Amino acid sequence: MNNLTISKLFLIVLLTIISCFSSAKSLKENKPCNQMVLYYHEIIFNGTNQANATSAATTNDTALALLPASQFGKMIVFNDPVTKDNHLLSEPVARAQGFYFYNNKDLPNAWFAFTLVFNSTEYKGTLNIMGANIIVEKTRDFSVVGGTEDFFMARGICTASTDVRQDDYYFRLKLDIKLYECYN
Repeated sequence: MNNLTISKLFLIVLLTIISCFSSAKSLKENKPCNQMVLYYHEIIFNGTNQANATSAATTNDTALALLPASQFGKMIVFNDPVTKDNHLLSEPVARAQGFYFYNNKDLPNAWFAFTLVFNSTEYKGTLNIMGANIIVEKTRDFSVVGGTEDFFMARGICTASTDVRQDDYYFRLKLDIKLYECYN
C-alpha cells in the first residue's frame, strides 16, 4: 500500500472513532435542556357556567360506560389557562388547547392530546403533548412530541399530577415538563 492509501485509511478510521465517541456522549446525557413547572386549570361546562367554562363535552357517555366513573366514549374539548403558580386567577403564561376522551370501561382513564400555546414575555411558541391519563395513578407521564419557536422540535416528558379536584366542574393539574431535545 502506498502512503496516500494509508493516509486515507487512517483518516477514515479516525473520523469513525470521533463520530462514535461524540454520538455516545450525546446519547448518555440525561439532564434536561429546559425544565418548567406549570399549572393547568380546567373548568368543565355543567350547563350553568357558560361564562367561566374552559371545556365542554362534545359527546355523551356511550352504552359501554358500565360504571358511572368510567364515562367511556365521552370526549372533552378544552381551551384551558395555564399558569406558573397554582392560582386560577394568575396571569396565564399559556393556553392548553386540545381534547381528551375516556377510553376505559372499568376505570376513569382518558387519552390526552393538546398544545400548550405560549404568548408571554418569557416564552413564545407551542409545545405538543399527548398520552394516557390514568386518573387513579398519582402521576402520569405524557410525551412531548414537538413544538415551535422557542420550543422548535422539542422532545421530552410532561409528568402530570392532579393537584386539586372540585366535584365534577374543576380540576387542576401540575405539569412538570422536562425537555431533553432543544434546538434553540
